[in-house]
Amino acid sequence: MKRLKLLPALALIAGLAVSIGTTSAYAQTTLRVFSGGANQRPDLMRKLFDQYQAANPGVKIEIETGGATSELQRQYLSTVLNAKDSAIDIYMIDIVNPAQYFGAGWLEPLNAYVGSPADAMKPYLPVYLQSNVVDGKVAAMPGFADAMFMYYRKDLLEKYKIAEPKTWDELAAASKKIQAGEGNPNLQGLSIQGAPIEGAVCTFLLPYWSQGKEFNDASGKLTLDKAAAVKGLNQWLSMVDAGVIKRNVAEVKTPDTVNEFKAGQVIFAINWGFAWDRFRMDKDSTVQGKVGVMPLPAMAGGKSATCVGGWQWAVSAFSKNKAEAAKLVKFMATPATSKFLAVEGSLLPTIQSVYVDADVVKSVPRFKDAANVVIAGRAARCPGLRAGQRRGPDDDERRARAHQEARRGRG
Repeated sequence: MKRLKLLPALALIAGLAVSIGTTSAYAQTTLRVFSGGANQRPDLMRKLFDQYQAANPGVKIEIETGGATSELQRQYLSTVLNAKDSAIDIYMIDIVNPAQYFGAGWLEPLNAYVGSPADAMKPYLPVYLQSNVVDGKVAAMPGFADAMFMYYRKDLLEKYKIAEPKTWDELAAASKKIQAGEGNPNLQGLSIQGAPIEGAVCTFLLPYWSQGKEFNDASGKLTLDKAAAVKGLNQWLSMVDAGVIKRNVAEVKTPDTVNEFKAGQVIFAINWGFAWDRFRMDKDSTVQGKVGVMPLPAMAGGKSATCVGGWQWAVSAFSKNKAEAAKLVKFMATPATSKFLAVEGSLLPTIQSVYVDADVVKSVPRFKDAANVVIAGRAARCPGLRAGQRRGPDDDERRARAHQEARRGRG
């Protein structure tokens, strides 16, 4: 039945492939695409590439994969792009990287192929106009989204008659009440990521953004409000002192939060979209049927904000097939492609209308509620580099370590 359901979507995708390019334009063209690791679902990308090839017989698409994490992928891409290697035409890159890579001269501007930034980004979630446009140039096109969500033990909140908390202080109070009632010394109130990984930057930004503060200006330059940053860090530290967050938070990585929540050791957990299926479907999950999802709380007097992640398609500045590569990128960013990835892979759409598409809601009901969270999200955009300036592969880790040390030293 699932295959039958997908036939209309696949037919639409094939039609779009035909409309985007013709056979004669691609005679004897081979495009090589880096599609990330297993979490970026190269199996689904391969199906889409096959559809495109079928509609454009003169195009052959080769796929390259690698890197279990965005950090490892970034190390690899930094090496390839620093070497100005033309072997790969298209890259799937993290949402934080378009400004960096474009500033370093590694990405081909796409305006000539997709139109002005305002027109090109109009169908997509607002965050992409910020993250994928650099100095008036379209540096990348949205592939699929991700976001940090607040997962919680629905059964425990119902048991203690606690409403979904709207502020971090309310969440701390709810956690303390449940922890006291359960009498389990291993039960954490809230799990966040504090290890020196990219997720730690998002952890730092959540209470900061919810105060209405910005981390980047329109050009991508860092603009940190120190007082708000300290207030946000103190919010986390006060929850550590209260026993809501565990003391070794500086060692917690994304999988740790997932595994501890699955084991029933956490009341509230901040994690990415993929975690939902882990909680719901993994055989070792003890919380199946007991999990709720809600918007992230805010600082008192503030507004909920989340960190949007996800993956973008970019054309290498060193590709020998730039025009052909750009047409494939345009195809991979269509609404039909976004719908296919949502239905087949539960990958968050980049286009707001896809969240309420009848087929998508039927296949992934939670996406209807997820839309409001993702639409309000922001990206931790990294600043671009000056011409000739190289960014080391471990710069993200150093930035995360700086936030980690701030948490340990309390400023």
